[in-house]
Amino acid sequence: MKKVFLLYRNAFGGLSKPAWMMSVVMLINRSGAMVTPFLSIYVTDMLGYTLREAGIILSIYGMGSVCGSFLGGWLTDKIGHFRVQFVSLVLGGCLYFVLLNLEQFAYLAAGVFILSLVNDMLRPANSASIAHYAKPENMTRAFSLNRMAINLGFSVGPAIGGVLAAFSYHWLFVADGATCIAAGIFFFVYFRNQQGHQPIRQKPDAATSAITLRSPYRDGYFILFVVLCSCFATIFFQLFSTLPLYYRQVYLLPESRIGTLMALNGLIVFLVEMLTVYLLGERAKKSILIAAGLLTLGVSYMLLNLVHHLSVLYISMLLLSIAEILAMPFMATLTVERSDAGNRGAYMGLYTISYSAAHVVAPFLGTTIIAAYGFATLWWAMGAMAVVTAAGFRWVIGKLEQEKREAHQKQSIAPVQV
Repeated sequence: MKKVFLLYRNAFGGLSKPAWMMSVVMLINRSGAMVTPFLSIYVTDMLGYTLREAGIILSIYGMGSVCGSFLGGWLTDKIGHFRVQFVSLVLGGCLYFVLLNLEQFAYLAAGVFILSLVNDMLRPANSASIAHYAKPENMTRAFSLNRMAINLGFSVGPAIGGVLAAFSYHWLFVADGATCIAAGIFFFVYFRNQQGHQPIRQKPDAATSAITLRSPYRDGYFILFVVLCSCFATIFFQLFSTLPLYYRQVYLLPESRIGTLMALNGLIVFLVEMLTVYLLGERAKKSILIAAGLLTLGVSYMLLNLVHHLSVLYISMLLLSIAEILAMPFMATLTVERSDAGNRGAYMGLYTISYSAAHVVAPFLGTTIIAAYGFATLWWAMGAMAVVTAAGFRWVIGKLEQEKREAHQKQSIAPVQV
């Protein structure tokens, strides 16, 4: 027990206070994350829309997420990560109170789009903020700390949301909005006097790598990396779109049980991710860890077809959580390493767009396959997609690392300018 305690202490040691406070902000915010996990059930059961219409609503949510990620990354480089995060948290919280009153399909779709746009402005700004406050040697652990807070909140949010939904789905919107605003207030109070709010303007010099000076939209290998991240997220985001429907329609689980199952994901990641990153982060190649995460993710879905028993749902969720732990922290670190302070907002914006695009594709693809062929075909398809994506990551990360080594070699032999 003492050794385990020391491992956890070492895993959390050396992280800056602002990095901890940023995680507190995300914990408050995600503790109210109740609308997204239950949105597909809300649209079908409460509002009476079809499965295909629910898929359209969720895809529109993803479109707003794509636009929000792009806008958030652009604004971060223009006005700084502090302002973007504060506006996103407070305005996004207010929009939940508007959305709960929208039921007509067109208004609901518009409300979902605007809400997700504002909410996802937070993501690239938050990532740039973490990269700014973290020490270089602790970058992956700083991102993992932030994700740990998100997942702890996510282990609380859906569980409480499942209970609230049994009374009224309106309480989900109220709780989600209130926690967003509370997180915004806490963020403003602590970070308003911190250094580094303004965007950094860097001029090219001989010591700056040509790789980090280019736009991410002209960085070919990074764009391929982003496409693969989107493929990963498309598979992973079945957790939020089709898995709740599977639990409800195939296993006939109530909202409270569905909330508990989904909260298990956040709890596992909260307990295990920091320790895993600490033990494996410097010992294994990122390409191997990410590929292993993809393969584990594929197995988590295919397992649902192999055994039809309630216990399999928990085993599948465990594997899905392990996959998340192995892949996501190192994807974020690779993105930070590919950028510099002057264009980090743009790089993190494009990286988060990969997840936002998956919010468009995942629900539409999932519900379309289910409607045409059933859940079993969907799970086989996700498993096959995971294998192909794992191979793609192994190749493209190798290219990114090779290009980085070549750039460093050119710098080391370049003549010194006086």
